[in-house]
Amino acid sequence: METPGRIATTQDALDFTVENVEKALHQLYYDPNIENKNLAQKWLMQAQVSPQAWQFCWALLSPDKVPEIQYFGASALHTKISRYWSDIPTDQYESLKSQLFSQIACFSSGSKMVLTRLCVALASLALNTMPEAWPGAVAEMVRVFQEEGGGVDGRARCLALLELLTVLPEEFQTSRLPQYRKGQVRGALGREWGSVCPLLQQLLRRADSPGAVKARVLRCLSSWVLLDVPLNESEGLVHDCFSALSDPELFDTAVEAVVNAISQPDSQRYVNTLLKLVPRVLALQDQLREAVQNGDMETCHGICRIAVTLGENHSRTLLEQVDHWQSFLALVNMIMFCTGIPGHYPVNETTSSLTLTFWYTLQDEIMSFESDKQAVYLQVYRPVYFQLVDVLLHKAQFPSDQEYASWSSDEKEQFRIYRVDISDTLMYVYEMLGAELLSNLYDKLGRLLTNTEQPTSWQHTEALLYGFQSIAETIDVNYSDVIPGLIGLIPRISINNVQLADTVMFTIGALAEWLADHPVMLSSVLPLVLQALGNPDLSVSSVSTLKKICRECKYDLPPYATNIVAVSQEVLIKQIHKTSQCMWLMQALGFLLSALPVEDILRNLHSLITPYIQQLEKLADETPNPSNKLAIIHILGLLSNLFTTLDISKQDDESADGSAPPVKATPPPPGPNPVVVVLQQVFALIQKVLSKWLNDSQVVEAVCAIFEKSVKTLLHDFAPMVSQLSEMLGQMYSTIPQASALDLTRQMVHIFASETDHFPPIKALFELVTSVTLSVFQQGPRDHPDIVDSFMQLQAQALKRKPDLFLSESLDVKAVFHCGILSLKFPEAPTVKSTCLFFTELLPHCSDVPPLARVVQEDGKLLVQAVLEGIGGGASRSLMDQFAEVLFSLNKHCFSLLAVWLKEALQPPGFPSSRITTEQKDNFSQQILRERVNKRRVKDIVKEFTLLCRGLHGTEYAAEY
Repeated sequence: METPGRIATTQDALDFTVENVEKALHQLYYDPNIENKNLAQKWLMQAQVSPQAWQFCWALLSPDKVPEIQYFGASALHTKISRYWSDIPTDQYESLKSQLFSQIACFSSGSKMVLTRLCVALASLALNTMPEAWPGAVAEMVRVFQEEGGGVDGRARCLALLELLTVLPEEFQTSRLPQYRKGQVRGALGREWGSVCPLLQQLLRRADSPGAVKARVLRCLSSWVLLDVPLNESEGLVHDCFSALSDPELFDTAVEAVVNAISQPDSQRYVNTLLKLVPRVLALQDQLREAVQNGDMETCHGICRIAVTLGENHSRTLLEQVDHWQSFLALVNMIMFCTGIPGHYPVNETTSSLTLTFWYTLQDEIMSFESDKQAVYLQVYRPVYFQLVDVLLHKAQFPSDQEYASWSSDEKEQFRIYRVDISDTLMYVYEMLGAELLSNLYDKLGRLLTNTEQPTSWQHTEALLYGFQSIAETIDVNYSDVIPGLIGLIPRISINNVQLADTVMFTIGALAEWLADHPVMLSSVLPLVLQALGNPDLSVSSVSTLKKICRECKYDLPPYATNIVAVSQEVLIKQIHKTSQCMWLMQALGFLLSALPVEDILRNLHSLITPYIQQLEKLADETPNPSNKLAIIHILGLLSNLFTTLDISKQDDESADGSAPPVKATPPPPGPNPVVVVLQQVFALIQKVLSKWLNDSQVVEAVCAIFEKSVKTLLHDFAPMVSQLSEMLGQMYSTIPQASALDLTRQMVHIFASETDHFPPIKALFELVTSVTLSVFQQGPRDHPDIVDSFMQLQAQALKRKPDLFLSESLDVKAVFHCGILSLKFPEAPTVKSTCLFFTELLPHCSDVPPLARVVQEDGKLLVQAVLEGIGGGASRSLMDQFAEVLFSLNKHCFSLLAVWLKEALQPPGFPSSRITTEQKDNFSQQILRERVNKRRVKDIVKEFTLLCRGLHGTEYAAEY
């Protein structure tokens, strides 16, 4: 048998025969070999768009074929009509239409999937011919299918007509009609609604209509309302949908139809129709309560969707109908019932989460009225929102321990996300309710914790605290008079449960800024945090809370420092926390130590770090293996994180409003920085570790990170280390080049290259890593895109901070330039971005750095060619702005040369793309050369040109660009 694989390669028109298509379909469906399936798929796609498709598609629809083959025939028809309409001669429209009508009639009692494809094909034909060539298309469809005949029973004909009417608007939504046609056809379809609406109403209201017909009517309505048919014209039908909600068979489809009808943007114009719908929604409350009692989640969900859709889409319109304020308030209360629906989300109910955005919308609308009007609405709705807070906090409560233990991990995760959504809603509601909300929560919590008669469930306490935490996390509560009381209540909470303990921790963390202004309260909460540090179940909450306190309150913590360090050391030694929490804990200690006198910092650092240094010394003597590698990276990470935040110079971050640090800030003490002291002490040990692990990029990265974090934090205080670190970096990089060493070199260049004292070691390091990287390029840089990327960033930084580095005779400027041109052709986008940055930093120095001027003059044309190659299709379209920047820079700094280079580079035919004419190239050159001021315009010119080069100009891809 001749396989489609062979067929696909011969490309002979005669291959696309009925017989071969059937063979290929058999191969696609039944051949176990995936490669054969793929070949068949590819060949069938070619067959579908071939001229022969017109012949074989009708033959494949023959009644003696199996449905899979008939389906392909119908799909081929749809493809030809929807995508190759212009190939069909006008005089064949009528015969094509009648053939499709008769095929649909034949299949109305046949395969459903084939019938749908044929309906979609006829829908596509209608969209291409209405309104001129086929006026009244829908009316004719209705007439044809209502006529008796063809031996097809009436029910089957009716269902086929409904399928056709349903797919027509759907096909319009996805059609590729040009924009001007879309407008014409939308208008024509809107006019045809008059033929569809009465038919749907008649079928829905007839007592003898079968359930399948009614369900199809509802689907058809759903499809048509998406065309924005006027809500007042479909009002009767929408009311019929409400009646259908009592039929369990039709419930889901009726919900969909109602939701689609009332969520159309245009529907808000029809105020009277909307007002008539409110009582219909309110009338569903009995059905909703019954569904809740019977645990019928689907019905609850559907009714809630309808109420929320009406409220969310039309709250402003309905709020403005002041004569009907009571019915809208009743709708709001119905949605409140849905928010507070009994049961735990997501196990016993999934409805309440649908309602949360409604409360945002309603609040936005109320707050957008001018103040007099707003005051009236707030009188009615503030009590509603206080009730909402109670409902949300009730819904946020954890179930009993026993029940929670039975939940799956997926259910627990959904519940966690649901609580985050509730937290966001509470934070939003605070904008309307203000300080009274905090007082309200505080009173409830106070009553709960001081009531000795009734035992309190931990879930109730936790939810109230969660409400506080939600608000305090993002809103400045410094003015609130209830926070001291809250802080006073926290120690009274009997914590016998992980979830409650977590929330207590996060609440204290959320109040860290407040504690910084009220340090006297630290003594009542800090012991709780330190105690929690020893519990692995509270790892994330306790460590993140301690970090927040150490960051915000560091000037008030010296009295507690010894205790904090001791507890932290103990939990670190016992390895209670996972790696990332250990790193956070080190950052917390960095903040804490920053505020101590230098001798105290050194003493604490000594006791904190010594155990790790001893461990590292032991590891450095061992033969490298995977487990000691992890231990080394862990210890290096702890040091990095400690040095990230240990900063004695700044004394404080700027306050939130951007003002200067508080008066406590003092000039840094004389003498070496404590971090530098420690680094100098461990330097030899780090070198020893490195010597054994130079081959391992992760260990090298971890070593570089220690110095990189220290340099970033200490800035010029790092000066005493520059010389020895430069030497070590040079040795490291010469032995085995790695990107992390280049990144650290870049940091050093950034901070120290301009300082006379440090220029010699920095210059020597820069020249060494440059020469080593040039040899990497000679050996083949393709395997090291990360090194190339970091190298280009280093060169750009050097040009920016200290262009004098390029005056050195030891530096091969020409070779660096050529490396840049090679790097522009890398497939990795970040590497190309860094390279473009290198060139845009280099070109302005043509005037003041003679070696750079020489190399640009000699080899600038190669740069222009490489840029054009990228624009012509060699590089990702996301990089066009960067290429445009290089062209703009060339034009600004080498104008006369660029004119010559562009002319010469664009001379060869087919470059940079075979799709471009000489005229288009000339036009591009002229446009580029004209723009020496407006960079945005150059970017647009390049985007336009790249689309032409790629054959995408004027396509939907271009529109997204």
